[in-house]
Amino acid sequence: MDTSFRRIAMSALLLLFFTLLTGLLREVESLGINYGQVGNNLPSPEKVLQLLQALTITKARIYDTNPQILTAFANSEVELIVTVENQMLSTLGGDPQQAAQWVGTHIVPYIPATKIVGIAVGNEVFTDGDVSLIPNLVPAMVNIHAALVRAGLDRTVHVSSPHSVAVLASSFPPSAGTFRQDLSETMGEFLRFLAETKSPFWINAYPYFAYKDDPDQISLDYVLFNPNSGTVDPLTKLRYDNMLYAQVDAVIFAISRMGFSGMEVRVSETGWPSKGGPDESGATPENAAIYNRNLMSRQVAQEGTPFRANVKLEAYVFALFNEDMKPGPTSERNYGLFRPDGTMAYNVGMVSSTSPASAAPVFSSAPIKAKQMDYQSLVYWMFVYLLAWVTCFHH
Repeated sequence: MDTSFRRIAMSALLLLFFTLLTGLLREVESLGINYGQVGNNLPSPEKVLQLLQALTITKARIYDTNPQILTAFANSEVELIVTVENQMLSTLGGDPQQAAQWVGTHIVPYIPATKIVGIAVGNEVFTDGDVSLIPNLVPAMVNIHAALVRAGLDRTVHVSSPHSVAVLASSFPPSAGTFRQDLSETMGEFLRFLAETKSPFWINAYPYFAYKDDPDQISLDYVLFNPNSGTVDPLTKLRYDNMLYAQVDAVIFAISRMGFSGMEVRVSETGWPSKGGPDESGATPENAAIYNRNLMSRQVAQEGTPFRANVKLEAYVFALFNEDMKPGPTSERNYGLFRPDGTMAYNVGMVSSTSPASAAPVFSSAPIKAKQMDYQSLVYWMFVYLLAWVTCFHH
């Protein structure tokens, strides 16, 4: 074969390969993931990091400040949101020194090697069931933020707290979004803190719950982001083709009604279970794959909600792994994209072409039909052809 032709062909193939690879990285970087640990058979934090790196996921949230995870994730590109457990709120809210000690022990030693970018103070405190937590929420946030200020970390580590959509008294149509009246006083203090510290409002939003509770009245396509006729808000005249965006906009309107318009709303949890009990309609691998694949494709497109169309909605998928020790219905243990051994619970289009030697089971999945071949598989085969051309060139 003519040498000049080989060089031209190899250069073209290299260009195509890196173009595809760059597109892939840009695609997956928009994904955030929740890394829960309520299981007795989960891989080590080191192997979890390998998995995230292979999938080029750069945002993760954990539900504690597990030192093994914080150490394992050091010197990686993964941005972490850590969590103050609910049972710690009274201690940290009642004593600024305890909050300072908590920050000094759980945050300061790991920065900057570990990219801790946010602290979730509690999780779903307003709807936890333990009402004694509620008056301690904002004081704990204030004390933790003050400790971050003293440590010089308040500009790089934000402080917030994720809430369930159950904090809303009304959510439909979105323009009617309002918070529950019994939460108004503490919610006002909470929003004032977020506004003063320029922190986002985090919401855990699961359209699956709405569908499960009323599958005969709620359109499955509407909750799965599939094509559908949607619904129009009679006040704003905005059309909604999925429930998640409607829920987020309902929160935005509720915040505005409290006098804090303009605050960013992010989705701290959303997902779909791949398995459920007899009374859990829609909990199937097929629906889980459709929901998360459609959500991820919209993140790739950097979509905003209809009310904030020009503001990209940041969302974290729940969850990375199935967690076998979680209490509650069957679905609670089956939200993972992956099983604990690293194999896919279902194909969401996130396959990796390589597998770390120390984690052989990771990334395996069922064969994908040619017409459904994902972007990463294409990159893999382009790499194979590239190696073939290099071999040919040297011979």
